[in-house]
Amino acid sequence: MKYIKKNHEPKKFSDWKALENDDWKPNWDDNFQKPEKSIVHDSLLQEQGYICCYCGMRIARATSHIEHLKPRTTYPNLALDYTNLIASCQGESEEPPPVPVHCGHQKKYWYDKQLMVSPLEVNCTDFFKYPASGEIKPTDDPTKQAAAETTIEKLALNINKLQNMRKVAIDAALLGIEDLTDAEIQQLAEGYNQLDSNGQYTPFCAAIIYILKNYF
Repeated sequence: MKYIKKNHEPKKFSDWKALENDDWKPNWDDNFQKPEKSIVHDSLLQEQGYICCYCGMRIARATSHIEHLKPRTTYPNLALDYTNLIASCQGESEEPPPVPVHCGHQKKYWYDKQLMVSPLEVNCTDFFKYPASGEIKPTDDPTKQAAAETTIEKLALNINKLQNMRKVAIDAALLGIEDLTDAEIQQLAEGYNQLDSNGQYTPFCAAIIYILKNYF
């Protein structure tokens, strides 16, 4: 999981919501459609560097959906609150979502303030550790373990599919690394924290950064 720094919501989204009057109210289920929904979706993808808010795999509009961090069933007042919207893998049009289900579709209506590790928390990466096998595990910090374990379980972040994808990404990042100095390896790790020229993060960059910073 990588920290997501929220930007201001798109102006066209703000303008659309500002049209509310006695006869019409913006509503997620009834009238939140194109172009506003597509504009919001694209904005979320851009601010996340085109990786899933939870697992970190590469996503695009067709392969992701707009996720409510706090479910709109429980928090209806946040249904159109941009600060509560993020983009998760597995597309909105894939209903039911393809097996194995993970991330936002697996999470569904679950949210627990104490046990949900949010990608909107600056320190969210501190809750997890990543061995080279591709697993995601709770940190050794006992104060963070319960939240990490619950989040991994509720979002199905440790299924074989995601483990295998992480391992492939980690293995690719480690090619030729034995020829680098410690300083160069740490510089490489910092590079994975940056967007590339296309405004994208490397898929599973959180796992790659962890490996580079903790094993070399």
